[in-house]
Amino acid sequence: MVILHNKLRAVLPAVMLLLVVCMTSPCRAQTQASALQAHPQAKNSCLDCHSILPDELGVTEEKFSHDIHSQKGLTCVSCHGGDANDDDAGQAMSRKAGFKGKIAHKDVPQLCASCHSNPAYMRQYNPSLRTDQLDQYKTSVHGKRLAAGDTKVAVCVDCHSVHDLRPPSDPQSKVHPLNVATTCSRCHADANYMSSYKIPTNQFAGYSKSVHHNAMVARGDLSAPTCTTCHGNHAASPPGVANVANVCSTCHVFQAQLFSSSPHQEAFTAAGLPGCVTCHSNHEIVQPSDELIGTGEKAVCTQCHTDGDPGFTAAAQMKQQLTQLAASIKSADEILGRAERSGMEVSQPRLELTQAHDALMKSRVTIHSFKPALLEADIKLGMATAAKDYEAGKKAMEERNFRRVGLGFSLVAILLMLVGLQMYIRHIERNDRRKEAVAGIHQ
Repeated sequence: MVILHNKLRAVLPAVMLLLVVCMTSPCRAQTQASALQAHPQAKNSCLDCHSILPDELGVTEEKFSHDIHSQKGLTCVSCHGGDANDDDAGQAMSRKAGFKGKIAHKDVPQLCASCHSNPAYMRQYNPSLRTDQLDQYKTSVHGKRLAAGDTKVAVCVDCHSVHDLRPPSDPQSKVHPLNVATTCSRCHADANYMSSYKIPTNQFAGYSKSVHHNAMVARGDLSAPTCTTCHGNHAASPPGVANVANVCSTCHVFQAQLFSSSPHQEAFTAAGLPGCVTCHSNHEIVQPSDELIGTGEKAVCTQCHTDGDPGFTAAAQMKQQLTQLAASIKSADEILGRAERSGMEVSQPRLELTQAHDALMKSRVTIHSFKPALLEADIKLGMATAAKDYEAGKKAMEERNFRRVGLGFSLVAILLMLVGLQMYIRHIERNDRRKEAVAGIHQ
């Protein structure tokens, strides 16, 4: 031991000198920078193993790097426990290291809430993020069934994903507005999975044909309704019959106000019918048209009203009013278009015709009052404007015709003048030739 101790004392100064040189040399700085680039985060033995495992056990470092938790500095052990610094799997996943393993489906909401329900903790990451999601979830259909022991219902990870959980603003997030319907359909469009719940599974198919889906996907309007807009997200539940109109009114304010004072409000309530969806459906809400009103084949009024009752008569009257206004606008637009293409100045009547279009649009909203007298006021305003603009187009066409007749006479006069001038020139030329001939004879 003495000999070994003496040897260490002999080489210690040289070792210390070597360490100092290495710590202060450019080579050392470059080595540190390379190490930071290669390993920007702390050691994570979890990913070292799971990145090569198959199926649901596999989690690649690239996949986990997109996770919002990873980006905020959380690691595997934040949810699963254990020691990510230990390369020994047995030690890393030991009870001593606090390893929890796979989280049971029923325990997921409570696990997520251990952070997301803590305002002080969440404030350091996102102060604007709500921290009552768990409380909301417990009031939802999903939360209530989970509390009753149904482990098939959706929990946090079913909607938000697990190891690549992205913020809702990310287009690749499962809860981005463009993806919400598809995410919900993973369960709600699966007939086998939903068979025990005895509810329809055609919601996604219907929504895919709806005017809301078209606005969302085709036009890129992220404010258009999707599943969570009407049903809620964490507190998801089907709107009750009495609440449907309240849900629709968050966007369709004026229609809802008119309907609430209409004779249908009381009748629908007495019959236990939901307001808006009775006529417009719920998920497959098509683009509304004038064909929905009246007594025609596509009219929804005939679902309740039959020939001879006051409602049937009122429906026919309202449809006739809409048809007349639409036809008047079309006639005015057509004659103004012809005048415009003919070069006539009709910009002012064109501008005024937009008021008739506005009256038609307002009339289609006023329909929800189901009061012909109230509708008639809007119709009259539109009809008067359309008639005025039609007369303006008619006068423009008459002026065009007058100008064309005048132009015709002018062209004829000019042509006659040209013909007369041509004849006069020829007459002069003939006289000149005669004079030349006479002069030649005398010579």
